[in-house]
Amino acid sequence: MRLLDSMLEYNEYFVRFEEYQKYKTEDKYPAKRVVMFTCMDTRLVELATKSLNLSSGDVKVVKNAGAILTHPFGSIMRSLIIAVYMLKADEIIVMGHHDCGMQNIDTNLIMEKMQNRGVGKETLDILQYSGLDLSSWLHGFDDVNESVAHDVDMITKHPLIPKDVPVHGLVINPENGKVDLVVNGYNNLRN
Repeated sequence: MRLLDSMLEYNEYFVRFEEYQKYKTEDKYPAKRVVMFTCMDTRLVELATKSLNLSSGDVKVVKNAGAILTHPFGSIMRSLIIAVYMLKADEIIVMGHHDCGMQNIDTNLIMEKMQNRGVGKETLDILQYSGLDLSSWLHGFDDVNESVAHDVDMITKHPLIPKDVPVHGLVINPENGKVDLVVNGYNNLRN
């Protein structure tokens, strides 16, 4: 059986036996009025929220590889702005983590793997010649604390983020759930 088939088969059980009931929340708004931007690492699926005593329905979660905010008007920033203005989030958490796959990533190895999976060198060359620096675009970060602080700074200074929204920076250890404070957003509130 293929993975998707087994997942859909389980879903029939999930619905038939009302397993969804234990995940229901009051509404679509985060009960603790917070949005978290974190990494898509599988170890953080539940750990990122549970380590901060956040349950289903407490928080909106936005994820990408490495919790890296690459563009001030990209999809991650748009999601954070929507969470603040439309989904009642009053605070933002940026959570990076130790042992992240995006730390010190070898972009040449990624491009080599792309070619091994069928992306032609000519395609990579066309993208380079068109002005896309693939190495920069695929690059992660060198230091997780600096990466989190950079994201917090970009969000805090964004012209569409209200001045009264604290933006916190945290780094979690995926081995034990310990969270370290990198930036206390309450200290950076703008008037």
